[in-house]
Amino acid sequence: QVQLEESGGGLVQAGGSLTLSCAASERAFSVLHMGWFRQAPGKEREFVAAISWGGTKTLYADSVKGRFTISRDNTKSTSYLQMNNLKPEDTAVYYCAAYPGGDTPTREYEYDYWGQGTQVTVSS
Repeated sequence: QVQLEESGGGLVQAGGSLTLSCAASERAFSVLHMGWFRQAPGKEREFVAAISWGGTKTLYADSVKGRFTISRDNTKSTSYLQMNNLKPEDTAVYYCAAYPGGDTPTREYEYDYWGQGTQVTVSS
């Protein structure tokens, strides 16, 4: 069982930056694809970004492309989401997820393990 814990959320003004972290309990972190999703109030959870187990492949939602960067440090069993030029519409609870399978997924149902989420609020 993989346990994931997000941190780094908070309140930031529009145009600001935040970096989210996702620490995994699994020593086999290096074989897990990692993803970030978010859920705004009254909306469904949506894909934000994903990174392959080796870090060579990254995927982004169109809404965050060019502003967000996903990365990972396998020596620390941690994934990161660097968020720049934040907008009020980025306000949501952000979740990290892990998948031990063959390809880097972008769909919520493909991920096996989830963190509890961290709140990001962007004020205008």
